[in-house]
Amino acid sequence: MKNKILVTGGAGYIGSHTCIALHEAGYEVVVYDNLSNSSREAINRVSTLIGQTIEFIEGDVRDAELLRKVFASHEFFGVIHFAGLKAVGESVAKPLLYYNNNAGGTITLLEVMAEYSVKNLVFSSSATVYGDPEILPIDEKSKRACTNPYGQSKLTVEHILEDLTVSDDSWSLIALRYFNPVGAHPSGQIGEDPNDIPNNLMPYISQVAIGKLNKLSIFGNDYPTIDGTGVRDFIHVTDLAQGHVAALNYLDKQTRPSEDGTAQNSVGFLPINLGTGKGTSVLELVSVFSEVSGQTIPYQFTDRRVGDIASCYASADKAKNLLEWQAELSIADMCRDTWHWQSMNPNGYNLS
Repeated sequence: MKNKILVTGGAGYIGSHTCIALHEAGYEVVVYDNLSNSSREAINRVSTLIGQTIEFIEGDVRDAELLRKVFASHEFFGVIHFAGLKAVGESVAKPLLYYNNNAGGTITLLEVMAEYSVKNLVFSSSATVYGDPEILPIDEKSKRACTNPYGQSKLTVEHILEDLTVSDDSWSLIALRYFNPVGAHPSGQIGEDPNDIPNNLMPYISQVAIGKLNKLSIFGNDYPTIDGTGVRDFIHVTDLAQGHVAALNYLDKQTRPSEDGTAQNSVGFLPINLGTGKGTSVLELVSVFSEVSGQTIPYQFTDRRVGDIASCYASADKAKNLLEWQAELSIADMCRDTWHWQSMNPNGYNLS
C-alpha cells in the first residue's frame, strides 16, 4: 500500500496522538498545521517519542498554493483532516470565522486533493452534529441538528462530503464522529493544552487539581440523570487515535485496485461514531479524578448553559463491526493519564 498520510492539524491534541498511532501502524506521516491553536512543541515531542523526525509544514488549509506544493512533492494514500477551530463559545461570537476556516478550508483541501487524485479522506467530525438526541444511545442514523455554529460547521462539512460522493463515486470519505476525547499519552509527554481557560471539562478539572484554577463550576445539577449533572461519553484520546488507524486500514482494504489493476472500489461517504457506548456524569468524573490523583477538586453548582443537553452517549457498534475497533480504556485510565500529563506539564507546552 501507499502508506504516506497527510495529517492536517496534526500538531493539535487529537492529531498529535494520532501521529504516534499512525507511526506504530507503519504509516509515514506529514503534518500540516497553522499552529493557531496548537504547538510546534507537540510535534517535537512526538518525534522524540517515535524516535524519528516527523516532517512538519506550517500552513493553513485555506492556502491552496501551499497545499499544491505539498501534494506535488509527496505521493499520499490519503488525508486525515483535523484542522479546524473548535471552541463553541467563540463560534457563537465569530460564526463567519468558523464557517470560513472549518467549511471553507475543507473545500480548498478537497479541491487540491482532487487535482492530485488523492480520494481517501478521514474527517474529524463530532457528536455535536446530533444536537439534543431524541434516542440514546446515538447511532449514525440519528437525526442531525446542531445548536451552535461550531457544530453547524462540522455538519456543513459532512453535507459537502456527502454531496461530493454523489457527484463523483471515486471518493472514499469517512467522517468520524467523536464523542468526548480526554486523557493523554501514557508517557505524559503530550496531552491537551488549551489556550487560556479551558472550554472542556477534563482539562478544567486537572487545572483545578494542580492549583491553576480555584474551583470547578458545574453547569446544572437538575438534569434528569443519575445525579442531576450532565452525562457524556468520554473516550481516551489514545483509543480515539487507534480509531483513525482503523479507518485508514479499512480504506486501504476497500479501495485496493482489482488484480488486473483497472477497477478500484470506493466507500462513498461513511459516518462512524467513536465513543465507548457508556455515559459518565460530571460528578462521577470528578470523583474518579480525585481518587486517582489524590487531589481534592472543589466545585460549585451554577446555572445550566444555553444549548447544553442532559445526556449524550454513543452506539459504537458500527465502528466495531466495520472497522474492528472498540474503545479499551476506562474512566480511571483517562483520569490517571490526564493527571500524569498535567502534573508533568503544569503550563502545558509553554516551557518558560
